[in-house]
Amino acid sequence: MSALHTEICDILGINHPILQGGMGPYKTEDLAIAVTNAGALGVISCIGMAATLLPEAAPIDAVRLFGTDPPPVILQKSIEAVAKGTKGTGGVFGVNIPVAAEFLLASEMFARSVVESRESDSDIERSLRVVVTSAGNPTPWAQLKEQGLIWAHVVPSVYHAKKAEKAGVDIIVASGHEGGAHVSWDPVHSMVLVPAVAKAVKTPVVAAGGFCDGNTLAAALSLGAMGIQMGTRFIATKESDFETIWKQAIIDREERQTLVGRGLFGPMRFVRNQTAERIVEQTLEDVPRFYLGEPLDSNEAILKLERDGFEDLIDAKSDTALMFGGEVVGRIDDLPSVQDLIEEIISDAVKTIQSLPNEVISE
Repeated sequence: MSALHTEICDILGINHPILQGGMGPYKTEDLAIAVTNAGALGVISCIGMAATLLPEAAPIDAVRLFGTDPPPVILQKSIEAVAKGTKGTGGVFGVNIPVAAEFLLASEMFARSVVESRESDSDIERSLRVVVTSAGNPTPWAQLKEQGLIWAHVVPSVYHAKKAEKAGVDIIVASGHEGGAHVSWDPVHSMVLVPAVAKAVKTPVVAAGGFCDGNTLAAALSLGAMGIQMGTRFIATKESDFETIWKQAIIDREERQTLVGRGLFGPMRFVRNQTAERIVEQTLEDVPRFYLGEPLDSNEAILKLERDGFEDLIDAKSDTALMFGGEVVGRIDDLPSVQDLIEEIISDAVKTIQSLPNEVISE
């Protein structure tokens, strides 16, 4: 297999400069194991686990997806499962913790769970090395570095990148507006964002939003990034924890078939269908909260929409299921194994980089 080594590989202790994005509602245990064992950075997503904090969310989705354990225990079990599934490979994995103001109670629980899991088991301490924070202010989370963790933070702008660097993060993930699920209201896309962030900070940068193959990895490196983070592309893999119709929706859609509307905290990019269109309609009408056409000003309403949307998903109703995905759906048309996908990305990126001297005339 071809090799492509950057500073990100050295910082994280991985073989390939590829990070898996943290994606709800699932724990992404199986995906994190597959990505880690393939030599990239696998990531457990904990955002869906927080649904069990609200009783009205538990009867359908939270129990069905996570059982009846409290959120910190759910995360602890996921960490143990990924550590077990990657034992002996030398792989490294991480946990994504959203730190939006609306999520802080859960954020604190999950951060403690990560630290306690590492303290309780030497194998976990060796392999669980990374925490990726996102969707909020990074400054209060500098404590994570004091616990021996490598700290990455996701940003949508140069302003936020500088703030993250000042907070002391080890890696900045510059996430363009074309990405799936949580995005910024400001539509700054990767072609502008990534080189701007890379120029503005000294901290190593990882590019996210629209990256899915060797060509886009090579492009990210040429824009000043040291690697890429992929979310939507990893959903459409054999080992992905996501539902079959979600994977198929990503394969079937073209690049114009995603929509941005209001989410639980900030806007989100959805795969286009009837439910996504209804969310966008209410967003444009400036309704504070949404629930299938009925404006309800409460977090319960949004969780209920997600609950019913996921119930539709499990019942295979692709026209109404609530599914997230980036514009890159238009460039995804297959369902490979994680190992094959990563090998192909690295191989194609190397070929692209090596071919450039013969294709570009420099005077």
